[in-house]
Amino acid sequence: MPQHEVLNLEQFDTDGALLETGAQLDGDTRASFLKKMGIGAAGLAGSGALLAGLPSIASAKGVPKSDVAILNFALTLEYLEATFYTQAATNLASSSYASFAQLVRDDENAHVAALKKALGSAAVKKPTFDFATAVTDQATFLKTSFVLENTGVAAYLGQAGHIKTPAILGAAASILTVEARHAAAIATLMNANQLSGANGITPNGPFDKPQSKAAILKAVAATGFIKG
Repeated sequence: MPQHEVLNLEQFDTDGALLETGAQLDGDTRASFLKKMGIGAAGLAGSGALLAGLPSIASAKGVPKSDVAILNFALTLEYLEATFYTQAATNLASSSYASFAQLVRDDENAHVAALKKALGSAAVKKPTFDFATAVTDQATFLKTSFVLENTGVAAYLGQAGHIKTPAILGAAASILTVEARHAAAIATLMNANQLSGANGITPNGPFDKPQSKAAILKAVAATGFIKG
């Protein structure tokens, strides 16, 4: 699949379920969201970094501000994923996807906790989310999960070269592999008999494609999931 198609939500959302609330995100809310996400600051890490082993970097010497900004991008997206899976695990408790939702919920909440600990007082606050039917309807949940997990993989690759602190880069790499496993698992749940192609376990073929922060932010904002 071409690089520019990795975050094309419409490709996975033929019935418009994922984007139906996007138009409700007014200008003020969009501006607030983009400001919170740090447009103009350096870098975007994507879906979090396992930083439990790192000391608080909020006031640490030698940690570039750009790395702190990257971690806050990561934390914001981890807030989104953790909340998404927490709500889905509750609402879909009796479905065949409950175990997957619960497993990923625990992973994403662990990422949030680790990032907040590492960032200390520099951590951004949790936004308000509304996932609508993405956390109640099984089909919509699957498509949304697939997009979120592959978005995390693409975002990490896009910012790996911008992380200046070796320990943070190593932590980011460790979570990238987990996000990739999540993405492969959800692809298998969607269609165990067709693992190749755009909706498969390797949607970009043998080499994953990075995505810029602009592409990531546009895709997240378009869902309308972040309300304030």
